[in-house]
Amino acid sequence: MSVPAGTIERLDAELKEALKAKDDLKVSVIRMIKASLKNKSIEKMSALTDDDILSVLSHFAKQRRESIEQFTAAGRTDLAGKEEKELQIVQTYLPQQLSPQEIDDIIRSAISECGASSPNDMGKVMKIVSPKTKGTADGKIVSQRVKELLSSHP
Repeated sequence: MSVPAGTIERLDAELKEALKAKDDLKVSVIRMIKASLKNKSIEKMSALTDDDILSVLSHFAKQRRESIEQFTAAGRTDLAGKEEKELQIVQTYLPQQLSPQEIDDIIRSAISECGASSPNDMGKVMKIVSPKTKGTADGKIVSQRVKELLSSHP
């Protein structure tokens, strides 16, 4: 799954809009994304592919989810709320997220494809599932579902 076409152009256009609207949070998030994309491009010493852009955006989303978890656990709902708003902005640039049913269908297909029969086969299943869910599902949720489905697999 690749990022929507024109994501970089869309970031530029929405940055201008956010600056005009004085939407400080959106300006901040877009600038962080653009800086990470630029750093990734410098690191690669070439133009970014859709997979590179997807990787940067997915990493941002993952960071926000982890921060929300930590702030919520620490009782810092104010900071968790800010991270949730940032996550919502980042997700607008990611491909449509898979539903739990779609994730389960992909996992079940992978289980039958590789003949997995127990939680010990999790690595085999994840090797098939990960590329299919990259950027469209939270890896933590996917691995948790693989574990659950393998445990209940007859």
